[in-house]
Amino acid sequence: MSFNRLDPEDFVVSADAVSSAAWSSNIPTLTTFFTSSAQETGQSGEFYLNVLNTGSDQPNSEIQFAIAYGDSTGGGASSYNTTVNDYSPSTTIYGSYRTLVLEDENSSFTFGDVTSEYFYAISVERARYKETLFPGSLNLSLKSNVAGATDPIQLTDNSQDVTIPQYFGTMRAYQVISGSNGTAYNKTSGINGNNTGYTSAVGSYGLFLPDIGTILLNGAALDLDNAQGINLDTNRDLNTDANNAQDLFLAMSGSAAFGLGCQETITSDYIFVRSRSSEFNYSENPSFISGSTGEVIYSYFINNPTVFPTTVGLYNDSNDLLAVAKLSKPIQKDFTKEALIRVKLDF
Repeated sequence: MSFNRLDPEDFVVSADAVSSAAWSSNIPTLTTFFTSSAQETGQSGEFYLNVLNTGSDQPNSEIQFAIAYGDSTGGGASSYNTTVNDYSPSTTIYGSYRTLVLEDENSSFTFGDVTSEYFYAISVERARYKETLFPGSLNLSLKSNVAGATDPIQLTDNSQDVTIPQYFGTMRAYQVISGSNGTAYNKTSGINGNNTGYTSAVGSYGLFLPDIGTILLNGAALDLDNAQGINLDTNRDLNTDANNAQDLFLAMSGSAAFGLGCQETITSDYIFVRSRSSEFNYSENPSFISGSTGEVIYSYFINNPTVFPTTVGLYNDSNDLLAVAKLSKPIQKDFTKEALIRVKLDF
């Protein structure tokens, strides 16, 4: 067996972004929303509400995302200890996302330029997306549950309207705004009366965090009336199981339109393997050389060999086989031919 050492110019690295829909069965817009009564009434139901694409009793039922309610005051949930109202599942949710996103237990969430004490978290199931969520793909419709409510509000991220995203440490964040496909509605559309997509007085509708598959919705913005919000009427009473996550679920299922995509960067290492005319013209295959004597079986092949390579092996300096590349079909090789084989490694 013979070897050729690869030169630095034989290696080329390429990175390509691949995008797809986030939901099961590669559906770009989720239009059916179901919950599981077993999960709602279980221990986890105090903290979050799983949303599925079909009924939980169906064979193709899968979790798409979860809804949770976070409140720095502990309101909207039953206290762990009735004598200490400040600690409840809502404070746990608020603190968990504060640590994850802000990385500072003394910081507060700011939506636009306005600080808020409470939010709704939509956490996309990890199995639903590849590397990150795709900025500009968020199209969430929310409809008020109040009788006589106006048309649903349409929310997206502002990734197409900003040059660079906001950063929390190394984590990207975009503002959730009134608009579609990453762009805010403008003044002439008559929606929200501004070209930023922000609500008046309470800032943006939330934060879109693509790297952790999370959307934080500003509760104060959703509580506004139908001109800008959806009259969600968040219950922030202390030591009260308000079931706020269920209210947001109803607002989402009422409009039945949640579009979201994901993306990943695939890094490919291209290796160019060259076999010159004088190289790799002999084989150790039993049809070519005798296994007992080591002689070429056919004398014609001594000076005019012909081989048909099918595989390329990549070895380290210790001759350990690291990777194997299979050709789509054998290629003919002799002293009159040279071969250039491109090996692609994806990782």
